[in-house]
Amino acid sequence: MALIGEIIKRSVETVDKIFTNNNPMEAQLKVLEELLNSARNTAFGKYYQFDRILKAEDIRKAFESEVPYFDYDQLRASWWQKVIEGGEDVTWPGKVDFFAVSSGTTSTKKHIPVTEDMLQSIRRAGIKQIKGIADFDLPAEFFEKEILMFGSSTNLKEVNGHFEGEISGISASQIPFWFEGFYRPGKDISAIDDWDLRVEELAKQSTDWDIGAISGIPSWIELMLKKVIEYNQVNHIHEVWPNFQVYTSGGVAFDPYRQSFEKLCGQPITVIDTYLASEGYIATQLRKETDSMALITDNGIYFEFIPFISENMNDDGSVNQNAKSIHIEDVEEGVDYVLLMSTVSGAWRYMIGDTVAFTDKERAEIKITGRTKHFLNVVGAQLSVIQMNRAIKSLSDEFSFNVKEFTVAAISESDEYLHRWYLGIEDAAEEDEEQVADRLDEILQEHNKNYKVARNKALKRVEVKLISDEIFRRWTAETKQKGGQVKFPRVMKEKDFRTWEEYVINLG
Repeated sequence: MALIGEIIKRSVETVDKIFTNNNPMEAQLKVLEELLNSARNTAFGKYYQFDRILKAEDIRKAFESEVPYFDYDQLRASWWQKVIEGGEDVTWPGKVDFFAVSSGTTSTKKHIPVTEDMLQSIRRAGIKQIKGIADFDLPAEFFEKEILMFGSSTNLKEVNGHFEGEISGISASQIPFWFEGFYRPGKDISAIDDWDLRVEELAKQSTDWDIGAISGIPSWIELMLKKVIEYNQVNHIHEVWPNFQVYTSGGVAFDPYRQSFEKLCGQPITVIDTYLASEGYIATQLRKETDSMALITDNGIYFEFIPFISENMNDDGSVNQNAKSIHIEDVEEGVDYVLLMSTVSGAWRYMIGDTVAFTDKERAEIKITGRTKHFLNVVGAQLSVIQMNRAIKSLSDEFSFNVKEFTVAAISESDEYLHRWYLGIEDAAEEDEEQVADRLDEILQEHNKNYKVARNKALKRVEVKLISDEIFRRWTAETKQKGGQVKFPRVMKEKDFRTWEEYVINLG
């Protein structure tokens, strides 16, 4: 038995038992008070009278009354542009040294402030995730193995006195010294900008490591594993890393990749979902009985929830200022909510752009159900990303292909609306595209009454194009987002979709 591993495992289990009785409402009240206290002397805090809010009998009600909702464009125009230009004490105390640059494929890149307080919050969330591992019955030896964190480059770009990069690169560049002995691929390889070169160097050193856990976006981790297998001329990844037991996924649903992941492995692995965004570490899976994630309610992020219904949203996808936010103790399970955050990076009542649904209110466990701008509702279909994922899963089960990526748009042709889907499949498919489209249409109508109504009215037909999933990766690589936190948009606006479609056609 590995003595050190057994000690670590028992310590994790003990700490996990101590900290599992956290009351989400009480934790969130404390976080809000701490946020307001910390930022009361900033320009934002003075403008919105944080001192007065803190003296109110009900600080949540006073906060909601005084501070409006913000999306990224609104917060940047009013406040964050000053932060980007080097301003101090604007929305959070001090000067911001890091900015997480988003990887949007079709829109202007966002620059999200990442403060030292946020980096500490992310580290604490990582520790909470490790505590959660105690529930997964892993052997003591696991806690002595190395962890491969493979995201974007840690070679951050210096711009006007601050550093820019993706959140995974920023986090990895700031890992604590005590973790360096466990961290792979290490500082030198992680700093390589070119993703292909980084994978090549990783593969060269892969047999020197004893990897127990891997973390990263599924599509890029899968491609990395294939490169390591190919370089070492083996049949599966466990011939290189026999102690690989845990994969920490994040950013997108793992189910579309499960089948292809299993082909790369020589033994079963444990998959743990996480929710790390540029704005903070939001949630992590803590129980093996569910693939839902628990909101981290005591770690520098205050959450609010707005029911995702048409009257609460503006035409541009932002939240209507008259919409009423819901506190964590008042949410209902199974309802789609727009997620709002106030954070130690100086985001205030900020619409991150994701929608979530609670699966267990008492445990504050959620699933990501989509993006506010990734709901397909041009003709009243009201299709969420989670409904699309389920339909694609059913489609894959019925036909002889595995859909790894997909995107869809509502487009107008000959004065009629249609839905056109591009399905990225792993292997060549022999199925007739019309037959696949008809079955996808049937599945969606069976499970979404609004979609069924739309199909009998404005939505005249559904089309499916079956293409290689490699085309999705090539598009991502050629838009300089290879290997990072990029998530291919499941729903595109018609203008962006036409650009994508032209790209696909030109490849053919």
